[in-house]
Amino acid sequence: MKVLCVVLNYRTASMSLEAAEAGLAALEAVPDSRLVIVDNDSQDGSEEALRAGVAERGWDVEQGVEVVQTGHNGGFGYGNNLAIRRALASDDPPDYVYLLNSDAFPAPDAIRVLVDYLDAHPHVGIAGSYIHGTDGEPHLTAFRFPSLTSEVLGGFRLEAIRRLWPDAEVPIRPMPEATRPVDWLAGASMMLRRECLESVGLFDETFFLYFEETDLCRRARLRGWETHYVVESRVAHVGHGSTGLKDKSKPMPRYWFDSRRHYFRKNHGRAYTWAANTAHAVGLLTFKVRAPIQGKHDSDPTRYLRDFVAYNFLSRRP
Repeated sequence: MKVLCVVLNYRTASMSLEAAEAGLAALEAVPDSRLVIVDNDSQDGSEEALRAGVAERGWDVEQGVEVVQTGHNGGFGYGNNLAIRRALASDDPPDYVYLLNSDAFPAPDAIRVLVDYLDAHPHVGIAGSYIHGTDGEPHLTAFRFPSLTSEVLGGFRLEAIRRLWPDAEVPIRPMPEATRPVDWLAGASMMLRRECLESVGLFDETFFLYFEETDLCRRARLRGWETHYVVESRVAHVGHGSTGLKDKSKPMPRYWFDSRRHYFRKNHGRAYTWAANTAHAVGLLTFKVRAPIQGKHDSDPTRYLRDFVAYNFLSRRP
């Protein structure tokens, strides 16, 4: 098999079928490829709707599309890992695994572009697309690894500090206009080389949601595999289709704090994590004080500073 495309669903059955339809159309340009839809224990009728939708469209017979049930909502990494493990253990493992969000819609050539790029660059283990909104606006999906310095920048949000460390902020701004190496990519449209997965392992399932792509790309980097942002591969993305995190009137969910802490502790240790937390909290406090005075826009979720301090310093659930 050349490519296995995995669409992970959680309570967005209708949109997942739309994403699968776009994915199948793009896979037509890549012979010997298949698609699987994984339902992450939605328990809302999604599995039944997905199976019915696949059968009605004839995808199961004509294109071999499968619907797989995890039986447990273990998060993004858990659901994708289930499909990846099945594929790698099969008699015909894929050269590449392509992860496609349930709210992402690749252009007809988007998957082929990633395949051609990885075929031509054997040292690249992970490649991702240029992601844009349904309105055409680019999304921030190319990043640097989080660090103590990035936590300072993210907390204080001062231009003077940003000028001191222009290459430390996690999002790469402006978004790259040409294909290039990056530290990590968003998993909305991500192509993974089989040999890379076999050498570094699959997603760390301790992460429920967020930071799992960051961790995987970091592990790949440590094993000598590069991650590249490929602007010629274009994918439309609604964003937060399953999580609802666009709504800043709601607090940041507990799993985000869990994932952030696990990432820093796993990759940098407890002392470094404490320093990063302290720097970020102090920066946040100063920003919250001066933002209304200076007329700065505060885009943080509600209660973010309070929840950040409570979780990281008081061991309380946000």
